[in-house]
Amino acid sequence: MHVFVAGGTGHSGSHIISELVAAGHEVTGLARSDAAAATLSALGAKVHRGDLQDLDGLKEAAADSDGVIHVAHRQDLLPSGGIDAVAAAELPIVRAYGEALAGTGKPLVAAGSIGSPGTGRDLGRPSTEEDPALPVGDEHKGTLRARNVVEATVIGLAERGVRSSVVRIANIAHSTADRAGFLPTLIALAKERGFAGYPGDGSNLWNAVHIRDAASLFRLALEKGPAGSYWHAVEDGGIPVREIAEAIGNRLGLPAVSVPLDELMLPGHFGFLTNIVTRSYPTSNLITRKTLGWEPARPGLLADLDNGHYFPSTDVPAI
Repeated sequence: MHVFVAGGTGHSGSHIISELVAAGHEVTGLARSDAAAATLSALGAKVHRGDLQDLDGLKEAAADSDGVIHVAHRQDLLPSGGIDAVAAAELPIVRAYGEALAGTGKPLVAAGSIGSPGTGRDLGRPSTEEDPALPVGDEHKGTLRARNVVEATVIGLAERGVRSSVVRIANIAHSTADRAGFLPTLIALAKERGFAGYPGDGSNLWNAVHIRDAASLFRLALEKGPAGSYWHAVEDGGIPVREIAEAIGNRLGLPAVSVPLDELMLPGHFGFLTNIVTRSYPTSNLITRKTLGWEPARPGLLADLDNGHYFPSTDVPAI
Protein backbone atom coordinates (compact mmCIF):
# COMPACT_ATOMS: atom_id res chain seq x y z
CA MET A 1 0.00 0.00 0.00
CA HIS A 2 1.23 3.50 -0.84
CA VAL A 3 0.62 5.63 2.26
CA PHE A 4 0.79 9.42 2.60
CA VAL A 5 1.83 10.50 6.10
CA ALA A 6 1.51 14.07 7.37
CA GLY A 7 3.50 14.65 10.54
CA GLY A 8 6.06 11.98 9.78
CA THR A 9 9.01 13.74 11.43
CA GLY A 10 7.36 14.06 14.86
CA HIS A 11 7.51 11.74 17.86
CA SER A 12 4.60 9.57 16.75
CA GLY A 13 4.95 10.08 13.01
CA SER A 14 8.56 8.96 12.76
CA HIS A 15 7.72 5.69 14.50
CA ILE A 16 4.62 5.26 12.33
CA ILE A 17 6.73 5.57 9.18
CA SER A 18 9.25 3.04 10.49
CA GLU A 19 6.39 0.67 11.32
CA LEU A 20 4.86 1.04 7.85
CA VAL A 21 8.15 0.58 6.02
CA ALA A 22 8.98 -2.51 8.10
CA ALA A 23 5.59 -3.96 7.14
CA GLY A 24 6.35 -3.51 3.42
CA HIS A 25 4.33 -0.37 2.70
CA GLU A 26 5.57 2.43 0.45
CA VAL A 27 5.46 5.74 2.31
CA THR A 28 5.48 9.36 1.19
CA GLY A 29 5.86 11.98 3.90
CA LEU A 30 5.05 15.68 3.97
CA ALA A 31 8.12 17.92 4.39
CA ARG A 32 8.22 21.69 4.58
CA SER A 33 11.99 22.01 4.97
CA ASP A 34 15.22 20.43 3.78
CA ALA A 35 15.82 19.07 7.29
CA ALA A 36 12.41 17.41 7.37
CA ALA A 37 12.99 15.96 3.90
CA ALA A 38 16.32 14.49 5.03
CA THR A 39 14.67 12.95 8.10
CA LEU A 40 11.95 11.35 5.99
CA SER A 41 14.49 9.95 3.54
CA ALA A 42 16.49 8.48 6.40
CA LEU A 43 13.33 6.74 7.61
CA GLY A 44 12.87 5.15 4.18
CA ALA A 45 10.07 7.42 2.93
CA LYS A 46 9.66 9.42 -0.25
CA VAL A 47 9.20 13.17 0.13
CA HIS A 48 6.29 15.43 -0.78
CA ARG A 49 7.38 19.04 -0.36
CA GLY A 50 4.73 21.34 1.07
CA ASP A 51 3.03 22.33 4.30
CA LEU A 52 -0.30 22.07 6.12
CA GLN A 53 -1.54 25.35 4.67
CA ASP A 54 -1.29 24.06 1.10
CA LEU A 55 -4.66 22.30 0.95
CA ASP A 56 -4.47 21.67 -2.79
CA GLY A 57 -1.10 19.98 -2.31
CA LEU A 58 -2.50 17.81 0.49
CA LYS A 59 -5.46 16.78 -1.67
CA GLU A 60 -3.12 15.87 -4.50
CA ALA A 61 -0.91 13.78 -2.23
CA ALA A 62 -3.95 12.05 -0.71
CA ALA A 63 -5.47 11.31 -4.12
CA ASP A 64 -2.18 9.80 -5.32
CA SER A 65 -2.01 7.45 -2.31
CA ASP A 66 -3.79 4.27 -1.24
CA GLY A 67 -4.40 5.72 2.20
CA VAL A 68 -3.54 8.61 4.53
CA ILE A 69 -2.29 8.85 8.10
CA HIS A 70 -2.56 12.32 9.61
CA VAL A 71 -0.63 13.11 12.82
CA ALA A 72 0.45 16.67 11.96
CA HIS A 73 -0.51 19.89 13.76
CA ARG A 74 0.07 23.62 13.33
CA GLN A 75 2.26 23.93 16.41
CA ASP A 76 3.17 27.47 15.37
CA LEU A 77 -0.34 28.54 16.43
CA LEU A 78 0.02 27.21 19.98
CA PRO A 79 1.69 30.27 21.60
CA SER A 80 -0.91 32.73 20.36
CA GLY A 81 -4.12 30.70 20.15
CA GLY A 82 -3.63 27.64 22.32
CA ILE A 83 -4.79 24.11 21.54
CA ASP A 84 -8.15 25.31 20.18
CA ALA A 85 -6.38 27.31 17.45
CA VAL A 86 -4.19 24.33 16.59
CA ALA A 87 -7.20 22.05 16.30
CA ALA A 88 -9.28 24.60 14.38
CA ALA A 89 -6.54 24.82 11.75
CA GLU A 90 -6.75 21.04 11.35
CA LEU A 91 -10.42 21.07 10.34
CA PRO A 92 -9.91 22.31 6.74
CA ILE A 93 -7.09 19.78 6.40
CA VAL A 94 -9.24 16.74 7.19
CA ARG A 95 -11.98 18.18 4.97
CA ALA A 96 -9.44 18.39 2.14
CA TYR A 97 -8.55 14.74 2.66
CA GLY A 98 -12.26 13.96 2.55
CA GLU A 99 -12.62 15.66 -0.82
CA ALA A 100 -9.68 13.71 -2.22
CA LEU A 101 -10.77 10.32 -0.86
CA ALA A 102 -14.57 10.54 -1.09
CA GLY A 103 -16.13 7.48 -2.70
CA THR A 104 -12.85 5.57 -2.91
CA GLY A 105 -13.10 3.40 0.21
CA LYS A 106 -9.49 4.32 0.95
CA PRO A 107 -8.43 4.67 4.61
CA LEU A 108 -7.84 7.91 6.47
CA VAL A 109 -6.45 7.49 9.99
CA ALA A 110 -6.12 10.61 12.12
CA ALA A 111 -4.72 11.13 15.59
CA GLY A 112 -7.22 11.99 18.31
CA SER A 113 -7.39 12.77 22.02
CA ILE A 114 -8.12 10.19 24.68
CA GLY A 115 -10.08 12.87 26.54
CA SER A 116 -12.46 13.68 23.68
CA PRO A 117 -15.35 11.51 24.97
CA GLY A 118 -14.98 13.02 28.45
CA THR A 119 -13.04 11.91 31.50
CA GLY A 120 -13.72 9.19 34.02
CA ARG A 121 -15.35 11.77 36.26
CA ASP A 122 -17.75 12.78 33.47
CA LEU A 123 -18.59 9.23 32.37
CA GLY A 124 -18.57 7.48 35.74
CA ARG A 125 -16.57 4.62 34.17
CA PRO A 126 -13.56 4.10 31.91
CA SER A 127 -14.01 5.57 28.44
CA THR A 128 -14.33 3.07 25.60
CA GLU A 129 -13.99 3.13 21.84
CA GLU A 130 -17.77 3.27 21.56
CA ASP A 131 -17.86 6.69 23.24
CA PRO A 132 -18.00 9.41 20.58
CA ALA A 133 -16.31 12.76 20.93
CA LEU A 134 -18.44 15.04 23.09
CA PRO A 135 -20.81 17.15 20.97
CA VAL A 136 -20.19 20.80 20.24
CA GLY A 137 -21.41 22.97 23.11
CA ASP A 138 -20.95 20.37 25.87
CA GLU A 139 -19.86 22.19 28.99
CA HIS A 140 -17.32 19.53 29.95
CA LYS A 141 -15.22 19.82 26.81
CA GLY A 142 -13.29 22.94 27.71
CA THR A 143 -10.25 23.32 25.48
CA LEU A 144 -11.06 20.06 23.69
CA ARG A 145 -13.93 21.71 21.78
CA ALA A 146 -12.15 22.24 18.44
CA ARG A 147 -10.33 18.93 18.82
CA ASN A 148 -13.66 17.11 19.14
CA VAL A 149 -15.03 18.79 16.01
CA VAL A 150 -12.01 17.49 14.07
CA GLU A 151 -12.55 13.95 15.34
CA ALA A 152 -16.27 14.03 14.56
CA THR A 153 -15.49 15.32 11.07
CA VAL A 154 -13.06 12.48 10.40
CA ILE A 155 -15.56 9.88 11.60
CA GLY A 156 -18.28 11.52 9.50
CA LEU A 157 -16.26 10.95 6.33
CA ALA A 158 -17.28 7.29 6.56
CA GLU A 159 -20.66 8.38 5.18
CA ARG A 160 -18.86 9.78 2.13
CA GLY A 161 -17.13 6.54 1.22
CA VAL A 162 -13.89 7.04 3.15
CA ARG A 163 -12.65 4.27 5.48
CA SER A 164 -11.97 6.83 8.15
CA SER A 165 -10.98 6.25 11.78
CA VAL A 166 -9.45 8.06 14.73
CA VAL A 167 -6.68 6.69 16.94
CA ARG A 168 -6.98 8.31 20.36
CA ILE A 169 -3.48 8.51 21.80
CA ALA A 170 -2.93 8.11 25.54
CA ASN A 171 -2.18 11.12 27.75
CA ILE A 172 1.41 9.95 28.07
CA ALA A 173 3.13 8.57 24.97
CA HIS A 174 6.56 7.48 26.18
CA SER A 175 9.73 6.21 24.52
CA THR A 176 13.47 6.80 24.38
CA ALA A 177 12.76 9.54 21.82
CA ASP A 178 10.27 11.48 23.97
CA ARG A 179 11.57 15.02 24.42
CA ALA A 180 8.52 17.27 24.72
CA GLY A 181 5.58 15.23 26.04
CA PHE A 182 3.86 15.30 29.43
CA LEU A 183 6.50 13.11 31.06
CA PRO A 184 9.53 15.33 30.30
CA THR A 185 7.43 18.30 31.46
CA LEU A 186 6.59 16.62 34.77
CA ILE A 187 10.24 15.69 35.26
CA ALA A 188 11.36 19.25 34.51
CA LEU A 189 8.79 20.61 36.97
CA ALA A 190 10.02 18.24 39.68
CA LYS A 191 13.63 19.35 39.21
CA GLU A 192 12.59 23.00 39.23
CA ARG A 193 10.37 22.71 42.32
CA GLY A 194 12.58 20.34 44.28
CA PHE A 195 9.80 17.76 44.67
CA ALA A 196 7.61 15.55 42.49
CA GLY A 197 4.12 16.86 43.10
CA TYR A 198 0.74 15.22 42.75
CA PRO A 199 -2.71 16.78 43.29
CA GLY A 200 -4.56 15.99 46.51
CA ASP A 201 -4.28 12.29 47.32
CA GLY A 202 -3.03 11.55 43.80
CA SER A 203 -5.63 8.85 43.21
CA ASN A 204 -6.80 10.32 39.89
CA LEU A 205 -5.83 8.12 36.96
CA TRP A 206 -3.76 8.80 33.89
CA ASN A 207 -3.23 6.46 30.95
CA ALA A 208 -0.13 5.77 28.89
CA VAL A 209 1.24 3.94 25.86
CA HIS A 210 4.67 3.27 24.43
CA ILE A 211 4.89 5.21 21.18
CA ARG A 212 6.08 2.14 19.24
CA ASP A 213 2.93 0.28 20.29
CA ALA A 214 0.87 3.30 19.23
CA ALA A 215 2.61 3.22 15.84
CA SER A 216 1.62 -0.41 15.33
CA LEU A 217 -2.00 0.52 16.07
CA PHE A 218 -1.97 3.21 13.38
CA ARG A 219 -0.75 0.59 10.91
CA LEU A 220 -3.47 -1.88 11.89
CA ALA A 221 -6.17 0.79 11.64
CA LEU A 222 -4.89 1.69 8.18
CA GLU A 223 -4.76 -1.91 7.00
CA LYS A 224 -8.04 -3.28 8.33
CA GLY A 225 -9.93 -0.83 10.55
CA PRO A 226 -13.65 -0.56 9.72
CA ALA A 227 -14.92 2.85 8.63
CA GLY A 228 -16.17 5.25 11.25
CA SER A 229 -14.25 3.72 14.16
CA TYR A 230 -12.43 5.05 17.20
CA TRP A 231 -9.38 3.15 18.49
CA HIS A 232 -7.62 3.53 21.84
CA ALA A 233 -3.82 3.63 21.77
CA VAL A 234 -3.64 2.90 25.49
CA GLU A 235 -1.60 0.23 27.24
CA ASP A 236 -1.80 1.36 30.89
CA GLY A 237 -5.48 2.17 31.29
CA GLY A 238 -5.24 3.98 34.61
CA ILE A 239 -2.16 4.72 36.73
CA PRO A 240 -2.61 6.85 39.88
CA VAL A 241 -0.82 10.16 39.40
CA ARG A 242 0.72 9.67 42.82
CA GLU A 243 2.55 6.56 41.54
CA ILE A 244 3.89 8.48 38.56
CA ALA A 245 5.15 11.24 40.87
CA GLU A 246 6.73 8.66 43.19
CA ALA A 247 8.53 7.01 40.27
CA ILE A 248 9.88 10.38 39.10
CA GLY A 249 10.90 11.33 42.64
CA ASN A 250 12.72 8.03 43.17
CA ARG A 251 14.80 8.50 40.03
CA LEU A 252 15.65 12.12 40.92
CA GLY A 253 16.21 11.56 44.62
CA LEU A 254 13.36 13.95 45.43
CA PRO A 255 10.32 13.53 47.66
CA ALA A 256 6.88 12.94 46.18
CA VAL A 257 4.65 15.59 47.74
CA SER A 258 0.89 16.12 47.77
CA VAL A 259 -0.19 19.57 46.60
CA PRO A 260 -3.46 20.46 48.37
CA LEU A 261 -6.29 21.00 45.93
CA ASP A 262 -6.92 24.54 47.17
CA GLU A 263 -3.31 25.47 46.39
CA LEU A 264 -3.12 24.08 42.87
CA MET A 265 -3.68 27.41 41.13
CA LEU A 266 -0.94 29.15 43.10
CA PRO A 267 2.34 29.93 41.27
CA GLY A 268 5.05 27.31 41.63
CA HIS A 269 3.08 24.10 41.26
CA PHE A 270 1.79 22.58 37.98
CA GLY A 271 1.55 25.70 35.83
CA PHE A 272 -0.29 25.17 32.55
CA LEU A 273 -0.75 21.46 33.40
CA THR A 274 -3.07 22.22 36.32
CA ASN A 275 -6.35 21.58 34.48
CA ILE A 276 -5.01 18.30 33.10
CA VAL A 277 -3.08 16.84 36.02
CA THR A 278 -6.08 17.08 38.35
CA ARG A 279 -8.45 15.07 36.15
CA SER A 280 -8.94 11.32 35.90
CA TYR A 281 -8.78 9.49 32.56
CA PRO A 282 -9.46 5.74 33.07
CA THR A 283 -9.63 4.17 29.63
CA SER A 284 -10.36 0.76 28.11
CA ASN A 285 -8.68 -0.72 25.02
CA LEU A 286 -10.68 -3.97 24.85
CA ILE A 287 -12.49 -3.20 21.58
CA THR A 288 -9.25 -2.11 19.91
CA ARG A 289 -7.48 -5.31 20.92
CA LYS A 290 -10.38 -7.59 19.98
CA THR A 291 -11.19 -5.96 16.62
CA LEU A 292 -7.70 -5.23 15.30
CA GLY A 293 -5.67 -7.83 17.19
CA TRP A 294 -3.50 -5.10 18.69
CA GLU A 295 -1.26 -6.36 21.49
CA PRO A 296 1.07 -3.83 23.16
CA ALA A 297 4.52 -5.38 23.48
CA ARG A 298 6.72 -2.55 24.81
CA PRO A 299 7.40 -1.62 28.44
CA GLY A 300 4.60 0.04 30.39
CA LEU A 301 4.99 3.55 31.77
CA LEU A 302 6.40 2.73 35.21
CA ALA A 303 8.77 0.13 33.74
CA ASP A 304 9.95 2.65 31.14
CA LEU A 305 10.60 5.23 33.86
CA ASP A 306 12.62 2.61 35.70
CA ASN A 307 14.70 2.01 32.55
CA GLY A 308 16.33 5.37 33.25
CA HIS A 309 16.47 6.92 29.79
CA TYR A 310 14.32 9.84 30.94
CA PHE A 311 16.98 10.66 33.51
CA PRO A 312 20.51 11.51 32.34
CA SER A 313 23.22 10.24 34.67
CA THR A 314 23.70 13.75 36.04
CA ASP A 315 20.13 13.67 37.36
CA VAL A 316 20.54 10.48 39.36
CA PRO A 317 21.81 10.98 42.91
CA ALA A 318 25.05 9.26 43.85
CA ILE A 319 24.68 6.22 46.10
